[in-house]
Amino acid sequence: MEKVMKFAERIKKVQKKVETVLKVQEKMKQQTDRERRESEMWKAEDKVILRIKDLVFKERLAKKLVDCYVGPYIIDEVVSTNMVKL
Repeated sequence: MEKVMKFAERIKKVQKKVETVLKVQEKMKQQTDRERRESEMWKAEDKVILRIKDLVFKERLAKKLVDCYVGPYIIDEVVSTNMVKL
């Protein structure tokens, strides 16, 4: 019977710790979400310009003579939150 009582006390202590941790996590989430904004989704027919910094070309282009951006391109379809079809 003593073992059962000790086990029950241990479970209660663990539950209190878990509740405390969950409250702290919720508070942290609220603080973080307070400064976040919902990003606007791209829509079909929107126009975008692309930065060519990471594009690969067959021939090496002179940096001084190439624009930093190309476009505008029209979005045909939104595939996911971070991918669009031009």
